[in-house]
Amino acid sequence: MTIVTKERTADDRAERSRSKRKKPRIGLHLMLIISCLILCAPIIYALLVSTQNNAQMVNFQLFPGESFAANFDTVWNQRNLGAYMINSAIMSVIIAVGKTITGLLAGLAFVYFRFPGRWIVFFFVLITLMMPTEISILALLDLVYDFGWSGTMASLTIPFLASATAAFLFRQHFANLPSNLAEAAQLDGANPIQFLVKVLIPLSWNVIGALAVIEFLYGWNMYLWPLLSGNDTVVQVGLSSLQQAGQGQLYGPLMMGAVIASIPPILVFLVLQRPFMKGFAMAQDK
Repeated sequence: MTIVTKERTADDRAERSRSKRKKPRIGLHLMLIISCLILCAPIIYALLVSTQNNAQMVNFQLFPGESFAANFDTVWNQRNLGAYMINSAIMSVIIAVGKTITGLLAGLAFVYFRFPGRWIVFFFVLITLMMPTEISILALLDLVYDFGWSGTMASLTIPFLASATAAFLFRQHFANLPSNLAEAAQLDGANPIQFLVKVLIPLSWNVIGALAVIEFLYGWNMYLWPLLSGNDTVVQVGLSSLQQAGQGQLYGPLMMGAVIASIPPILVFLVLQRPFMKGFAMAQDK
């Protein structure tokens, strides 16, 4: 009887624990819902304002207005925001691809090549992580004007084709790969570029995806450099011109432009979401 009682007691405890786990955590779910609403509130408000005129926006109308077509026509046709977005997309893709390539080559050199002063060079690369672009912007402007690149796509892309972040990211990633990969590649007669293309890149797609998202957003959000370098036909400069769309300040077209300009980065993130998240998970594990 004692054994049966103990068994029933253990079964009752297990049943109670299972029932507790099945009960919905109402408080936790409520907090998560409130957090999501707070995070989404600015986006929802921007979507609402993009369909309204100034009077409706000033009165804090919390439902869509009737100016969606007019605001879209102002942004897309009158101010030609699509051309700005195409230029920004081309610039961002070139920057992302260029930084990925130079980062891969730098990581290959720092991990698999032995040369004097390797750690000193890597140290100076790390120092550049602490230097914002604004520090070197005057020197970059002088170089751009000396080379005759002012107002061209070269002025928007070439100064940003190298990245200390990319070099550091790939260096850390390659350093955590098995060391016998390089030895096996050498035995097979592969040169460093073949080793990079056939071995390292297939093992680095998650890191490449994460870096591509970051660098695309970096290029897409650039404002000061395009404005100073003479090629201001990019989306962020185009959005600033919407502040005076028509007579006075019109908030509807400004919000419409902001909503439209946010679509390409969202699409890039959705396409590269899986490698982006895996790349950061790998970085945390290391």
